[in-house]
Amino acid sequence: MSITLSDQDKTTLRIAAYGAVTLLSAAGAAGGSPHKIATNGSIALGSATGPVGHVLAEYPKGKELNGKSVAEIADRVLPALTAAMNLLKAQAPEEAENFRSAVVTAIESATHHASPGPVVSDMIRKITKALDAA
Repeated sequence: MSITLSDQDKTTLRIAAYGAVTLLSAAGAAGGSPHKIATNGSIALGSATGPVGHVLAEYPKGKELNGKSVAEIADRVLPALTAAMNLLKAQAPEEAENFRSAVVTAIESATHHASPGPVVSDMIRKITKALDAA
């Protein structure tokens, strides 16, 4: 099945996926490892395949992932995760699963170096809940 994504759709996917890694990185700042989280998660997203992989090969442009607080970033990213899943389910259900898998793999890669603490574990739950809300 062919999928056609608008530029806005692609931006939503990028903000959702890279935003999930950004949220984990911000949540992991207390543990002293936000750089490792961001690096490992971004590498995993860059390894995604299929149409989703082509979209995620580009990092979001602009300041979409910036925020003065974790809450401000979450206000943008968590709804984007749900929106990304909704738009992919509507256009190509197999790509929705591919996107979800890419984000979950990025989360696992981002946190593989150590057991996530309570703050990071809570953020993982929020990210997963947003993915599954679609």
